[in-house]
Amino acid sequence: MTREADAVRQAAEAPPPRKVPASMDNFEKVEKIGEGTYGVVYKARNRTNDDVVALKRIRLEQEEEGVPSTAIREISLLKELKHENIVSLMDVIHQDKKLYLVFEHLDVDLKKHLDTHPHVSNDRRVIKGYLYQMCAGVAYCHSHRVLHRDLKPQNLLVDQRTNVLKLADFGLARAFGIPVRAYTHEVVTLWYRSPEILLGARHYSTPVDVWSIGCIFAEMINHAPLFPGDSEIDQLYRIFRVLGTPDDDVWPAVSSLPDYKPQFPQWKAKAWKDVCPNLDRDGIDLLISLLHYAPHKRVSAREACEHRFFDDYAPARGGGGGGGSSPEAGSSPASQPSSKRSSGGETETDAAGEETE
Repeated sequence: MTREADAVRQAAEAPPPRKVPASMDNFEKVEKIGEGTYGVVYKARNRTNDDVVALKRIRLEQEEEGVPSTAIREISLLKELKHENIVSLMDVIHQDKKLYLVFEHLDVDLKKHLDTHPHVSNDRRVIKGYLYQMCAGVAYCHSHRVLHRDLKPQNLLVDQRTNVLKLADFGLARAFGIPVRAYTHEVVTLWYRSPEILLGARHYSTPVDVWSIGCIFAEMINHAPLFPGDSEIDQLYRIFRVLGTPDDDVWPAVSSLPDYKPQFPQWKAKAWKDVCPNLDRDGIDLLISLLHYAPHKRVSAREACEHRFFDDYAPARGGGGGGGSSPEAGSSPASQPSSKRSSGGETETDAAGEETE
């Protein structure tokens, strides 16, 4: 048994101090609410207290060594991450050669919520709340040296009564640290994948999550995906058509990335007022800083929480709103300056998106 498998076994034997029975006999499955590569998710009822939970059943029979590495990763990370905007792992149950993760249950994911309530996209207060909570949850992850790596509306859960939003599905998440390692670039659903990953960067850091946040922000505003590519090259070209085709002036050292081609078609950047016509000046300023080509120039998730776009948002925030002048709504995406990411708890990256110590 591997060390990781030992960790899972220990997690099952020593669950968090919650009053949740460590037996599947105490749960009644209500309905299947999702299915992925490594398992099935059920809505279930705790027979002892009538609490509604989400049960993720992990398939074990497909791997000779037992528990899939993605499940081990999710368990170890979620047991460490305790935040109001991160879904809570309540228990781990290993029974009958099956592994169940017991999560708190939220009504719906953000994608379904926006699809079934399209008017929400017109409620700036609600959208601002979702974006702030997204940034707060990601900032907490990054401060604990965890990259989510698969942020998308389907992995953001919403309580429709309170509008609380929580990050979920850490199956692709990875703790980052020193020494720097080459990560697989087969991560993040295509539409929310950052350009450095699409261009083959093997070393990347927190800006990949920030890019995903920017894509989700624009999608909430427009009620349509910002870059709905159907292949990696189509995804790149859709980004290029909006931000302009990058070069070493806009994104230093981009030409050194493995999949960068000098013969890429040359597109000019569009005006943000045409890309997101319903977004105000402060919102455009924030969006530009989230979607900056150069990873090291993207705002950090924590800095995003301090942006002036949230000045009229209720939750208490340390420090004031983001400073600096707002860009003209008609200015082009790639040309706008953005504050450099802070190093507080987060890993700096060099110009091409390579993680540095």
